[in-house]
This record gives sequence, C-alpha cells and structure tokens, in this order.
Amino acid sequence: MRKSGSGQNGARGGRSGSRQGFRSREDKPARKTAPAKQRSTKPAAAKTRAPSAVREKPAVRPQPSRPAAEAPQKPTRAQARAEAQEVLATGVQTLVVEPDEADMRVDRFLVARFPQLAFTHIQRIVRKGELRIDGKRAQPNERLVAGQKVRVPPLKLDQPRPVARSAAKDQDERDFLKSITLYEDKDVLIINKPMGLAVQGGSGTKRHVDGMLDSLTGEDGQKPRLVHRLDKDTAGCLVIAKTRFAASTMAKSFRARTTRKIYWALVAGVPRVRQGRVSTYLAKEGEEGDARMKVAQHGDEGASHALTYYAVIDTAAQKLAWLSLKPVTGRTHQLRAHAAHIGHPIVGDPKYFDIENWELPGGIQNKLHLLARRIVIAHPRTGKPIDVTAPLPPHMQQSFNLLGLDTSQYDPIVEAPED
Repeated sequence: MRKSGSGQNGARGGRSGSRQGFRSREDKPARKTAPAKQRSTKPAAAKTRAPSAVREKPAVRPQPSRPAAEAPQKPTRAQARAEAQEVLATGVQTLVVEPDEADMRVDRFLVARFPQLAFTHIQRIVRKGELRIDGKRAQPNERLVAGQKVRVPPLKLDQPRPVARSAAKDQDERDFLKSITLYEDKDVLIINKPMGLAVQGGSGTKRHVDGMLDSLTGEDGQKPRLVHRLDKDTAGCLVIAKTRFAASTMAKSFRARTTRKIYWALVAGVPRVRQGRVSTYLAKEGEEGDARMKVAQHGDEGASHALTYYAVIDTAAQKLAWLSLKPVTGRTHQLRAHAAHIGHPIVGDPKYFDIENWELPGGIQNKLHLLARRIVIAHPRTGKPIDVTAPLPPHMQQSFNLLGLDTSQYDPIVEAPED
C-alpha cells in the first residue's frame, strides 16, 4: 500500500577534511619569521609589504574552517514540508522525491507532504491527471523513485488540522492502539483493527488509524506508516511500519507477493466447488465515496488482474458457508467482489450482497462478516517470518456461536498455492 526508504548518511568525511586542512595551515606562522627579519635591510619594502602581509595572512588563516562549519545545511524534512505547505495555494510547484520517500505511492507521497489535504481530494487530482511525474501523467498506483520531480497543480486547501495536539488525546490513542496490538518490536507493529474503524481519513472521516499513529511519533520525528490497507468494515491484522527502513522493506514484500494473507468470511449459500480459485479483471466504477469494483475484461480502462484462492471450511444447513480466502493480488474490495462473482456474497456486505429476498438467520447481525485472520510476513531486518493471527470480531464470534462453527477446525487454504 508509507510506501519510503531510509537514506540519511552523515558527512563525517567533509568535516574531517576541513580539520586536516586547518592543521596544515598552522605550520605557516613558522615560515613567516624569515620575511620578518628582512625588514631591517629593506625598510621601504617592509613598510609597503608588511601591512599587506599582516592584513592578508590572518584573514586567510581562519577562512578555510568557516565554510565547513557555516555552510548552509540542507533543509530538514519538516522544514521542506513546511515550505511546501506555505506555497500550496499559490500555484504550480515542483517537489523532488527524497531518498526516504522512494517506493511510496504518489498519493501517499502527497498525503505525507500535505497532511492538511483530505485524502479524497488528493485522489481526485491524481485521477483527473493533474499531477505529473518527470513530465508524464501520474497513475494512481504509481510508485516514486528518489530524485524524481513531481509537478503539483494549485490545490484548494481544506480546513487545516490543529497544530497543537492534546497530550491527553495522544495518551488515549496510544492506550487504544496498545489494547489492540497483536505484535510489536522496534520496527513492526501489527494491530487487530476493529470492524468499523477506517484505516485512513477521507470526507467526513475524523477518526482513523493513520491519524492515531501521530501519537506514536518518536523523538527522531519518525511517524509509524501504514504498509497496506483494510476496508473500514473489515476487521483483523493490519501491518504498520515504525521506521522508514521497515516501511520500504515490507512494502516490497507486499508488492513481490511474498507476504501470506488469509481471510475468513461467512457467505450466503455453499459453493459447489469446495476448493478453487477465482481469476478475473477488476475495474472501479462510480464516484469515490460510492465506488465499487466490477468484473471487467483484459484491456478495459483501469482493469487490473485479481486472483483469489478459496476453500470451504464448514457449512450451516446449506444456507451459509464459512470460507477461508487467500488473495494473491491486493485489489480494492477484491475478496468482496470475487465472493459476489461466484454467487456467494459475504454476509452483511452493503456493496456486493445482491441476492434478492434473502433473509439473515435469526440472531446474526447485518454487518460485514470478513476478517483478516492471519498474516505471515518476513521481518524487515532479520528476514524471519512474523506469523500473527487475529481473533474473530464480536459480531462474527456471535454468528459462529449461533451456527455451531468451531474455529479450531483445520483450514485447508493453508496448503493453497502462493501464485
């Protein structure tokens, strides 16, 4: 989905070189004693040359050390961001991608540079083709390379976010994130995102995971970054990088499809083929707020290939099926669209459930029954697998209890192919 890299190197060599040069000039006072003795033999020359020597030599001696110490330093990320925000509404501007912003999606890049802009606004300007990367029209999912130039059009500022943060609110958000943490170390945080909590902000969305991560900003100024996303109504494992290095490394793992993701869903009906694959092209239709994915043909505008493996774990009176799903690709609403495509939409899905006159069994809540159950991802530093499992959210646990579904049953999708 921060997609970011770390590339901050010290400038020790430059400082060391300036110190060595300063010492070499300390030898010069010893050489100047000889001309001083000649003043008695050539008084006229001494009177004219000596003042020149006295004015020039001391001025030359300290100068070499000053450029190294007083040379204008490169602006910090915070300063560069502040400058960009100041000229945000004044007209077209060009931003240069920093090394630690490499591999980020262009929309995430703009979110990081202009945090006061609504994400939906940023998506709109990218979709309309108003953003250019090295002179070419930017694609919504395009990833950046360090040194590239991003041309940003004049943007309408939304209401700016409050500058001062409440210490009490920060503590509340830290406590909340800690209460839903499944795994954490100095590089990685994996939380059990509740159903109904948005991952990122948008129109009318005030409370979301990305905003809460501000409360975890470290002393070095690094804010944890989202590595991938979940739909607002999907519960379960959400991976967050706590450092730029981790964000860059794990983003590559997701793109290379080496990260294993397993979802659980409760669907209407029982698939005739108990274990199989769904391979389609998906394209977005509708406005941003009401957008949904439709099955498309190869070559259609905006169509991307989507591949999902599924397996039936258990059933309830042939009316409902408990599916395990393994997405190989990571398209928007992929699992929800694929479940509907095979005729078994996910229970409680407001966008894709299209079976007429279908009634929920008594006691089952009309909420999306989709859980990001398990994720296995290589640790960014050690390469060893991090294997995390999320429990059923309350509404799914209630449904499983009513239907007599046992979560300890063997999950056949574990052995499904990876590509």
